[in-house]
Amino acid sequence: MADYLARLNAEQRLAVETLDGPLLVLAGAGTGKTRVLTTRFAHILLTGRAWPSQVLAVTFTNKAAREMRERVSALLGRPADGLWLGTFHALSARMLRAHAALAGLSPNFTILDTDDQIRLLRQLMEAARLDIKRWPPATLAGVIQRWKDRGLTPARVTAAEDTDFAAGQARALYADYQARLATLNAVDFGDLLLHVIELLRAQPDLLAEYRRRFRYILVDEYQDTNVAQYLWLRLLAEGHRNLCCVGDDDQSIYSWRGAEVENILRFERDFPGARIVRLETNYRSTPAILAAAAGLIAHNEGRLGKTLRPGIAAAGEKVAVVGVWDSDEEARMVGGRIEALRAEGHKLAEIAVLVRAGFQTRAFEERLLTLAIPYRIVGGLRFYERQEIRDALAYLRVLAQPADDLAFERIVNLPRRGVGETALRSLREAARAAGIPLAAAAGALLERGALRGPARAGLTGLLRDLDRWHGVLDAQGHVTAAETVLDESGYSAMWQADKSADAPGRLENLKELVRAMAEFETLGGFLDHVALVTETETDAAEDRVNLMTLHGAKGLEFDTVFLPGWEDGVFPNLRAMDAGGAKGLEEERRLAYVGLTRARVRAIVSHAAHRRIYANWQDSVPSRFLDELPEAAVVRSGAIAAGGMARIAAPPPRLAGAWELAPRPAPAAAFAAGARVFHEKFGYGTVTAAEDHRLEVAFDKAGTKRVLDGFVSAA
Repeated sequence: MADYLARLNAEQRLAVETLDGPLLVLAGAGTGKTRVLTTRFAHILLTGRAWPSQVLAVTFTNKAAREMRERVSALLGRPADGLWLGTFHALSARMLRAHAALAGLSPNFTILDTDDQIRLLRQLMEAARLDIKRWPPATLAGVIQRWKDRGLTPARVTAAEDTDFAAGQARALYADYQARLATLNAVDFGDLLLHVIELLRAQPDLLAEYRRRFRYILVDEYQDTNVAQYLWLRLLAEGHRNLCCVGDDDQSIYSWRGAEVENILRFERDFPGARIVRLETNYRSTPAILAAAAGLIAHNEGRLGKTLRPGIAAAGEKVAVVGVWDSDEEARMVGGRIEALRAEGHKLAEIAVLVRAGFQTRAFEERLLTLAIPYRIVGGLRFYERQEIRDALAYLRVLAQPADDLAFERIVNLPRRGVGETALRSLREAARAAGIPLAAAAGALLERGALRGPARAGLTGLLRDLDRWHGVLDAQGHVTAAETVLDESGYSAMWQADKSADAPGRLENLKELVRAMAEFETLGGFLDHVALVTETETDAAEDRVNLMTLHGAKGLEFDTVFLPGWEDGVFPNLRAMDAGGAKGLEEERRLAYVGLTRARVRAIVSHAAHRRIYANWQDSVPSRFLDELPEAAVVRSGAIAAGGMARIAAPPPRLAGAWELAPRPAPAAAFAAGARVFHEKFGYGTVTAAEDHRLEVAFDKAGTKRVLDGFVSAA
């Protein structure tokens, strides 16, 4: 016993040995949170305070539950059997199966996945004669999940909680949905907690039984709990009040999926007499990194407050803040530094590039491919493998090659055009019989009047659109054509109407795709590039750089961390700045704090003076977070003047990488309207308009086209 307690510092030991009454352990980044939680669990068992089945331990992930089980078993010196240890959903499912009859279910009830949930909602909406194009079932699923996250059954949804979805019919659809689930003997994930909460509220004897059973309750990542999880814990803990919650208010970054930072901020009010223990000794990062993170997070008002102290002696490097000319140079800077670190023997697996939004990874992916540096996308797909990108590329492939049947099948009913499996079967049979592509077969069937109903209208519109888009491609170039296709096809509108948490990110990815196309002279050249990139794979066991979002990095740590894109509008993002108010900005600042505290040895923050957004260059303002970093903890480079509006030195000469189409050198002077220019493919022409690096040129023989100034020269 003395041995396992001796391995703790004073504040960790206090958190372990404070067993009676409510306890909040504020565990800063890298302060040994998991060690405290598992040691406390083992301490309760080893001191005879409770049997394994009398401790309820709640984690946020199955991985964390497995790790806790292994650590507790190691401390006990034997397998930890009979534990009530798992995620909120896993524990609730266990309770609900034991008392299913009280909830009107059989114990063998089915737990629906997201696809089943949306399919069921679609059936209900179609039965109610709702337009599912205008009111997507996935959006309704999100509305219902948010109600369940707040512990609201259909009867508890008040007018204040209601929404204008489907002209105010969401509450009625929610009730129909719950009734249908009961008929099917099924629940969704939100129901697991909701049903248990309702049972504990309605069955005093059952609540008393669970309160007697669980003498101690341990909760990990308390700052990420939503209202339903909070209610579940309150109901179970209000008897003995031996509740220990471990969390960090400075790392609450999941409000977009229902998390309520207020749960941890009001802990003392919810549990009068509660004790707070702060874990402030950080064993991960250098003093300079901790100082930068502490200085930044101190600007948040909604926090309980703590100051991280370095638990390691090495002073380490200051946080580097690097200003670059544009986002392309940023990717080259990161790639160059990674290459240098690799040459010094730094393990690539101990390097991470943490971005605010998924679309940012594309530039770094392509730069690392250029340098032959292996990488992995953690918690997501590579850029060109994402669903929305593959969908958009399918449209572009059909535009470039009308005989591409695989791409045509992907887009023919996306978004929905009424072209079902029956119509597709007719297209395939006609195409095989005549030895022609699907698109041509569709045209032939329409001409013969062989298609009827929605399929006829949908295919007529699609073929007409494809013909018009070909004209846009020939007249205005591939970038404008891509923008037109995504808008006029309804594909962008489909994601704009989708209210799920990942829809905004998908739209940003589509914008980044169009931006990427501007670097290539032709659509064919771009599609060839994509094919080469997606074919490049690395050995799964190989030492690789980690690319991920800041949200995905929570709980991880690396020797070297790159934090690109620190500009207002990117980080903090526009939604937080425009609609989130002070609360939204504070969550973005917590996300920045999480990013900095992932680094053990060095952190490199970068910002660009110009960033290409949706194929257009825009001037960028450095993130307000940069001015909040204490000067003593950072070293700034690239900026001529300090402060938020720092000017950035001009970019160095650029060399094209192996994966890039090499443009001509930038002209010595910008082309103005009226200038005569020469293009290798289109010949001579006159500039009619100029914006940044993009020109509109009326070519003598090829007509008016939009091109980058790097691909023309003065006539």
